[in-house]
Amino acid sequence: MSFEVPENCNYLESHEWVSVTDGTATIGISDFAQDELGDVVFVELPSEGDELAQGDEFGVVESIKAVSDLYSPVSGTVTDINDELESTPELVNEDPFGDGWMLEVEVDDESELDNLLSADEYRDQIE
Repeated sequence: MSFEVPENCNYLESHEWVSVTDGTATIGISDFAQDELGDVVFVELPSEGDELAQGDEFGVVESIKAVSDLYSPVSGTVTDINDELESTPELVNEDPFGDGWMLEVEVDDESELDNLLSADEYRDQIE
């Protein structure tokens, strides 16, 4: 089975992805992660204004099979969370890189992206 691994994202080994545009990072979990978890039933996210450091836990995703902590790929301030996930957590399964995004963060230091896996490196990890 092959999973979607967009080239414009960087990845944590714990399966979170980040895509940065003009200093704003959009964060979610990968196609592989949502598949491993199974049907997502609950997503707990931080509040707008929360400060995150790279590698910090920022929330929890719960599925029928497991509860999994979520880790921030970058440091910064939470500027937006995906409120849709409160009522429709299955968006994480249906569209992990689109409607299933989790939060946006104003990035403190874009050089932190160098600490993350590229799409190719992440593909190697999950294959």
